[in-house]
Amino acid sequence: MPINHLILLLYLLTFPATAAEVALDIGHSRNNPGVVSAGGIPEWELNRQLALAVAARLQRIGISYRLIGADGDMEVLTDRTALAKKDTLFISLHHDSVQPEWLAHVDRYSGYSLFVSRQNRKLHGSLACAKQIGDRLLATSFHPSRYHATAVKGENRPFADQSRGIHYYDGLAVLRTAHQPAVLIEAGVAVNPQDEISVTGTEGRGRVSEAIAQAIAGCLKTLRK
Repeated sequence: MPINHLILLLYLLTFPATAAEVALDIGHSRNNPGVVSAGGIPEWELNRQLALAVAARLQRIGISYRLIGADGDMEVLTDRTALAKKDTLFISLHHDSVQPEWLAHVDRYSGYSLFVSRQNRKLHGSLACAKQIGDRLLATSFHPSRYHATAVKGENRPFADQSRGIHYYDGLAVLRTAHQPAVLIEAGVAVNPQDEISVTGTEGRGRVSEAIAQAIAGCLKTLRK
């Protein structure tokens, strides 16, 4: 069976008609693929591969999930959060870039970033889950980039938790309009060749996805209390 048909089959089989424990939002789309990595891969494809890796680990530990945007055709961001309306947790998966004027020195910028919105109706839960994700990534030897807090145009995102690399970003539609606790993850700076390898290679993606899946499991336990 062609790989695209396998992906579609996985998408259909794991798209619950009822509520799922976690919605895995694959950031961007085929027509709006986000950044292009140092290795020439569109961000949407990197996000999709990471989502599938997280999904496989969630399935292994018995957590139900909904893949959103797996076909690459979902353009309207609020359609994503509407689709996940009844799910318990919303996680949006991305890979990062830097401001254009920083590209000449991109080797200086690496690491993950986590975002929550103060306009999300479940901010307390969003922060609690983001902290668990940050703790898991730190324990797996990843580090936060923190450059999104830099006081320059296009950044200047205040910290919600500096040590864990969590920022407030109220302008992100999927976080703002989510009906449940929501966290956006930038797994690494994909325009940095070394950071791209560290989070998209077989070993690196495995460690990132395992950390995210275990954090999701812990977060769901917290939200059920």
